Amino acid sequence: MSELFAQYGEVTSTSIITDRETGRSRGFAFVEMADDAKALEAIEALNNQDLSGRPLNISEARPRKDNDRPRRDY
Repeated sequence: MSELFAQYGEVTSTSIITDRETGRSRGFAFVEMADDAKALEAIEALNNQDLSGRPLNISEARPRKDNDRPRRDY
């Protein structure tokens, strides 16, 4: 994921979200870039592109609302 976004600017972090029980990817990730303008450029360029036969759905992350989903701390 980092290499894909690095074409558009400096990637500061990536996080591929996995299932806690199986360790398998849940099908989404978070990528942080150093420059907001470069991040928007990457979103526009990469959205709907194929990666390993699957279309990418890329958008800017939205902050969680307090009531989005209760945490399960067990």
